[in-house]
Amino acid sequence: MFQTLTDRQERILDLVIRTYIRTGIPVGSKMLVEIYDLDVSSATVRNELAALGEMGYLVQMHTSAGRLPSETGYRYFVQKLLGEFRLPLHERQMIRHQFHQARLDMNQWMQLAAAILAHTSQGASFVTAPQRRINQFKHLQLISTQGRLVLMILVLTGGEVNQQMLTLAEPLPQGRLSAVAQRLNDLYSNAAYDEIVALGNYTDTLEAEVTRLILDVIQRADNRAISDIYRDGLVNLLENEGTRQAVKVLEERTLLADVISGTQTAGSRGVQVLIGGEGRWEELKDCTIILSRYGVMEQFSGTVAVIGPTRMMYGRNVAAVRYIADLMSGLVYEYYMDELPAGELKENYGVELDLSE
Repeated sequence: MFQTLTDRQERILDLVIRTYIRTGIPVGSKMLVEIYDLDVSSATVRNELAALGEMGYLVQMHTSAGRLPSETGYRYFVQKLLGEFRLPLHERQMIRHQFHQARLDMNQWMQLAAAILAHTSQGASFVTAPQRRINQFKHLQLISTQGRLVLMILVLTGGEVNQQMLTLAEPLPQGRLSAVAQRLNDLYSNAAYDEIVALGNYTDTLEAEVTRLILDVIQRADNRAISDIYRDGLVNLLENEGTRQAVKVLEERTLLADVISGTQTAGSRGVQVLIGGEGRWEELKDCTIILSRYGVMEQFSGTVAVIGPTRMMYGRNVAAVRYIADLMSGLVYEYYMDELPAGELKENYGVELDLSE
C-alpha cells in the first residue's frame, strides 16, 4: 500500500504532519530546520520534501508554498508513525467519575459519551446505542393463503418475529412450501447474514426468492443498531471546508449507517481511522472519522466516534475513542449481563473489567 521510506524521510514526514496539525500552516524546509534544529541543511530537507511529494505523501498548493499532508500521508502517519498515546491521568479520572454519576441510566451514558468525545477532540462526535449486533436465523414458516399469495413468518434469535406476504409466479401446494421451509431451516440454522450469503446453494427460484427476503429482514435488524444516534460538538465544526463537510455527514443518517456497517464488521475490535473516505465514500472527502465498537461483542454493541477535518489531533482522538469505548463496554456488560449466555466469562467479550483508576 505504501512506498518504502528511508528513516530520514519518515522523520521529516512525521515532523511535517505534526507541525501542520499544530499550526495549520503549510510547512517548508526552513521552518523544519529552525524549529527542530535538524542536523541536515535546508537544501537536503527541501529535496526530501520534494521526494515525499512525488511519492504522494505531501502536496504543495503552488511552487513557492510549503507542504501539506495528503490523505496518503495521513494514513502513513496513523499506521506507522503515530505511536501510543494515553489521555492524561487526571482526564481519565474525571471521565470515570462522570460515568459513575450516570451509571444506571443508558440514555445518560450515550449523551455523556458524545459530550466527552466532542469536548476532548474539539470536534464532533456520534454514539450509537447498543443493540444486538449480529442477528441470526432461527425458524421459517411458509403458509399458503390463497392463490399465489404465501405468508412468510421468520423468527430471529432473540425472539424477533417478522411476517410478510410473498407473491409466487404460480400457486404451490402447502406440502411443497413446507418442504422448502424445512430445507431452509436445516440449512440456515443459527446463521447470520454473511453466513447465509456464503451458503448460496438454492435448488430453485422459490428458495432463492425466500432467501432474498430472509437476508433483507436480517440486514434491517442488524442495521437497527444505529436507530438511536447521539451527536455532540456540531458547534466545533464551523471553521473550514473539511469541518463543514463533516456537519453534512453527521446529518446523513443513511451515510452514517453505511460507514458503520462497512467498517465495523463481525469480529472487529479496536479503533479504526477512516481518512477521506478511503476511496469508498466520496462524501467523506476532507474528513476523518475515528471510531470503535463498544459493548459485548456479537451480543450487544454500539459505536463511538469522533469526526472532523483530516487535520486533527490523531493521537489524542484515538486515545479518547479507545478509552470511552472501554468504559462503555464495561457499563454495557453490567447492564445486559442477565441476558448473556450462562457461564460465559466477562473477559471473553473484550470489555474493560476494572472501572476504577
